[in-house]
Amino acid sequence: MKVKYNAPVVLTFTLTCLIIVILSFFIPGIQVLFSCPGRTTFDSSSILDYLRLFLHIFGHADLNHFLSNFAFILLLGPILEASYGKGLLMLMGMTTALVTGILNVLLFNTGLMGASGIVFMMILLISFTNISKGEIPLTFILIVVIYLGREIVNAFQTNSVSEFAHIIGGICGSIFGYLRPAKS
Repeated sequence: MKVKYNAPVVLTFTLTCLIIVILSFFIPGIQVLFSCPGRTTFDSSSILDYLRLFLHIFGHADLNHFLSNFAFILLLGPILEASYGKGLLMLMGMTTALVTGILNVLLFNTGLMGASGIVFMMILLISFTNISKGEIPLTFILIVVIYLGREIVNAFQTNSVSEFAHIIGGICGSIFGYLRPAKS
């Protein structure tokens, strides 16, 4: 029996983020490169700030933040990669990163870091992997109520979590799944 690199997009994303987390222990300030600026710190003349609209998904505050996100990504990602294909899953992830990054810059003064928007995109998208066109799965409705409902409630608490990114990621996953159900 041999070990197979079974989900190249998911595994490469995971390894890239892990390397960045490890580097953050040795290179002070590297996390700035992998965080999206907020409204008051975004510099519209900086190419780097535009790149950070995507790059924020690769940065994580610490190892616990990384592990929390990638427990879900490694569980759901391979199924989604097999169902939607490498290219489409990567496009969905980058679109979710861009949408959460842009909305963060437009609406919030705080920065944004981590792949939790991608996690919530995957959580909602997975509900569409075994349905027929024109159906809305009951599992999708329950996940919306449980996961996104919890994030809406948590948004009114003071913490360092971007529930907004979770909600936007979930909305992106819902739209992707509804517009393009997984291939059979």
